[in-house]
Amino acid sequence: MQRRNFIQKSLLASAALAVSSTEVFSNVPLGSQPVKPHQFNLKYAPHEGMFRHSGGESILDQLRFMAEQGFRAFEDNGMSGREPALQEKMGKLMDDLGIAMGVFVAHKIYWSEPNLTSGKADKREEFLADIRNAVEVAKRCNAKWMTVVPGHLDLRQNKDYQTAHVVESLKRAAEILEPQGLIMVLEPLNFRDHPGLFLSDVPQAYLICKAVNSPSCKILYDLYHAQIQHGNLIPNIDAAWDETAYFQIGDNPGRQEPTTGEINYMNVFKHIYGKGYTGILGMEHGNSQPGKEGEMAVIEAYKAVDHWE
Repeated sequence: MQRRNFIQKSLLASAALAVSSTEVFSNVPLGSQPVKPHQFNLKYAPHEGMFRHSGGESILDQLRFMAEQGFRAFEDNGMSGREPALQEKMGKLMDDLGIAMGVFVAHKIYWSEPNLTSGKADKREEFLADIRNAVEVAKRCNAKWMTVVPGHLDLRQNKDYQTAHVVESLKRAAEILEPQGLIMVLEPLNFRDHPGLFLSDVPQAYLICKAVNSPSCKILYDLYHAQIQHGNLIPNIDAAWDETAYFQIGDNPGRQEPTTGEINYMNVFKHIYGKGYTGILGMEHGNSQPGKEGEMAVIEAYKAVDHWE
């Protein structure tokens, strides 16, 4: 399941939602005793649609279901495309439920042509306008992090020149974000699913963050992409630790929940937890099985890999 598909589905879903004011945990019958939510060690963040069979079609009801299951975070690639009123309702409800808002995509991503790598002034200004808009989105939904993908390679320029163009654009964006206490997280995307993109691995993102030199420019360490691109997950986590602000999850192959592929997520999560990480880990993957049974399988998988002595 590719990022562009997540974004498209999120935007379509948000346009179709009819939202009404309801109580927190409204699906708990009156007079019944709510079940105590599971206590996860880390803040795993589901996305819209992951539990729609169990939680309902409304994104607000899905958020309630996530909280009932013990999830303390949520991420939404398509948040920028939602109506401002819904962004505010979601932010208020997440605050009431004790759910932290994770990343949303901050700008238009160029999947097949250069934008930031080109150094063109109009492409840079378009990006910065999107960042300014993302600041307002973040205020409405109580977000702190936003995803940035620098776009496609410029095949007519040396990669070092492209890197300089990207760094300059990110420095300009950081000037907008720093006063707001917001963080753009750069996501390297693997060569197999996203051929031709400029930012493809964690060491490259680390170099760029060092060059930008801002608390508002950090790494989104997507473990699925990193496993495909270079593996060696735990040593690379350690090497990039001081510039990493966010993690995302997906097993390989298949980009589905932990335990369905080759990554030893119990060891990876235990390592991240042991380093004192208190941030969010976005569940940016599909469900390996359909329907409610598949949704329960996702929850049980996270309980299994989140358990250690």
